[in-house]
Amino acid sequence: MNNQKPYTSSFILLTTLFFLWGFITVLVDSLIPRLRELFTLSYFQAGMVQFAFFGAYFLLSIPASYILSKIGYKKGILLGLTIMGVGCLLFYPAAAYRTFPIFLLGYFVLAGGMTVLQVAANPYVAVLGSEETASSRLNLSQAFNSLGTAIAPAIGAMFLLSDSIKSSDAINSLESAEKEAYYLNEASAVQSPFIFLAASLLLLAFIVSFIKLPNILEKKEGEGLGYGEALKHKILKMGAVGIFLYVGAEVAIGSYLVNYFLSMGMPELIRNSEWMSAISEMVVQQDLANVDNKAIVGAFVLFYWTGAMVGRFIGAYLTRIVAPAKVLAIFATMAISLLAISMLTSGFVAMWSILLVGLFNSIMFPTIFSLSLTGLGERKPQASGILCTAIVGGAIIPPLYGLLTDQFDFKPALFLMILCYFYIFYFARKSSGFIASFSEK
Repeated sequence: MNNQKPYTSSFILLTTLFFLWGFITVLVDSLIPRLRELFTLSYFQAGMVQFAFFGAYFLLSIPASYILSKIGYKKGILLGLTIMGVGCLLFYPAAAYRTFPIFLLGYFVLAGGMTVLQVAANPYVAVLGSEETASSRLNLSQAFNSLGTAIAPAIGAMFLLSDSIKSSDAINSLESAEKEAYYLNEASAVQSPFIFLAASLLLLAFIVSFIKLPNILEKKEGEGLGYGEALKHKILKMGAVGIFLYVGAEVAIGSYLVNYFLSMGMPELIRNSEWMSAISEMVVQQDLANVDNKAIVGAFVLFYWTGAMVGRFIGAYLTRIVAPAKVLAIFATMAISLLAISMLTSGFVAMWSILLVGLFNSIMFPTIFSLSLTGLGERKPQASGILCTAIVGGAIIPPLYGLLTDQFDFKPALFLMILCYFYIFYFARKSSGFIASFSEK
């Protein structure tokens, strides 16, 4: 009972960090349109932005977990926040000199800091209490991360993107002096928020350094703590595949929703529906007669990502009263069913069924993560690094889905997503048996 109070305060602090890094991540994303014009990026260069993000997870997760095993969770969190702050500071010279490689380096460093935070914070939340309630705690923390990602676009639109951003053609039509003045103004508009973000992150790191967190990671002499030892656990290897497929499926569906809805002719159906047009107008804050088709359907993508946030709050409760593996199996089954409905139907049924997949995506990452750590003890840092490396699925599955769409169209290509969720269902059933045998031991 004496340990409950420090664990509770530590959990609140970590959940606050989850919220802040979700908020900052999406706030950075909201600046990308401004950055694209500032650097006059090609579509290939713009694509390198996502490559840098997921590349950081792929390249740095294992090194981060190794460092974490040496310095502990708290210092790992401080290191992650500091690296994120340095990444934000690099945007200042990138904007001043309009140098894309420096911007890309800054974004990679920022993503590297988030990688360290992920590797440190996720297992730390998992071990702040019993293994039975680990999924519930991680779902709740991840729910606040989703809350941060939901709030950030509105803040970005209100304070960072409220003024007009000129198109490339409009910029090229300016006189040399006008063009230079425009670029200077854009550079300033980019620099100020990043300086603020850097200062906030470094201040947060300073505050955390003075907060006492329980030292849960204790090395034991003679106990092998290598990655080979961790990978002997079948549940961890299966979980890494599950994380890879889940992140890939979630990102792929979210990335192609607008194009999927356009392919089904949804803009016209929305315009002709009183309640659907009202929803779209509420989100875009404009009369649909004056709005591009992509914006009309893009307004509904909000429901996909908001569903994930709502589902995590629900999941935090469900995984406390029902076995997490069972909840995961049910949610995977629902995702499969909804995708099948979307494949076999059209119109609003197909549209809302795939949007609802977001709700059932919600608990998958934290639940797969916590289940994969079962029985790993002091090997959790290495395991966390392996699991975070698997986030690279977000860089591989979406283009594969795009390739299948090019060959067979959107609906047949959704079968790839179904296969991803079938594996997650399989993992849930297998992990349930593993946890039962582990508990008996």
